[in-house]
Amino acid sequence: MRAVRDFVNSFLLVELLKGLSLTGRHMFRRKVTVRYPEETAPQSPRFRGLHALRRYPNGEERCIACKLCEAVCPALAITIESHEREDGTRRTTRYDIDLFKCIYCGFCEESCPVDSIVETRVFEYHMERRGENVIHKDQLLAMGEKYEQQLAADRAADAPYR
Repeated sequence: MRAVRDFVNSFLLVELLKGLSLTGRHMFRRKVTVRYPEETAPQSPRFRGLHALRRYPNGEERCIACKLCEAVCPALAITIESHEREDGTRRTTRYDIDLFKCIYCGFCEESCPVDSIVETRVFEYHMERRGENVIHKDQLLAMGEKYEQQLAADRAADAPYR
């Protein structure tokens, strides 16, 4: 019986008619088009874009060189070198992120105990020369200073869920 039903369905082109009915249903609906770059779609506070290093309000960098972000990175995109200061605290001397390797998973952000490394909402960036794909510590700190208000607001909005 099943073979007869399959033969009739294939003879009457049932799959084709189902596809055409789906196309017909959507043909006269209102289209939703975002005219980028004049218009942008709304972004979530949890959007994961370009990385940044944050500072404390007194200006001291937050990173304590625990290297958890380097250890948890599945793509091995983060490189950290550190040294111990006179007061006994540890700070980074080198913090590099290779954007070609990074998969923007957010594990570095989640593993950081002091909210030092974060991912901003910036997704419009490009590289023109070889070597620009590696972001260094000073560039990451500059990104953090530039977007600190937005990062703090996003962190405050996400705080109940962390």
